[in-house]
Amino acid sequence: MTSPLENLAGTGKSLAAEPTDAAEFEGLLRSGRTRLADARNASLALESRFDLAYNAAHALCLAALRRHGYRARHRYIVFQVLPHTLGLGPEVWRVLDKCHHMRNVAEYEGALDVDPRIVTDLVAACERVADKLAGLVRQDHS
Repeated sequence: MTSPLENLAGTGKSLAAEPTDAAEFEGLLRSGRTRLADARNASLALESRFDLAYNAAHALCLAALRRHGYRARHRYIVFQVLPHTLGLGPEVWRVLDKCHHMRNVAEYEGALDVDPRIVTDLVAACERVADKLAGLVRQDHS
């Protein structure tokens, strides 16, 4: 039986099959965890915390996808495949997808309008990703 990730892979599709690289996976985990820890620092500007949490979430979601042997052709895909990579539902990936859109507006149009609620929601979603990924890593090592 073909997995949902396999269905999304191939020429002209959202994912490309690519063997997992342990060093890349560990680097993404380290980067995501470090940025998430920094994003929790309430003394930083909201915009900085948003940027740190968004990049933490992207690194961790990419690590989850790479763990399955795939690479996304577009940044946002790593969030949308969370049900298949980590078993996380729309309550997580929709927050991350919304923040991806906000990040793009900031990057390409210079307008970032963040409030404490979106940063709190983004950090919480990122923590769910980090926790789920940590559980899978523990399983892999037992």
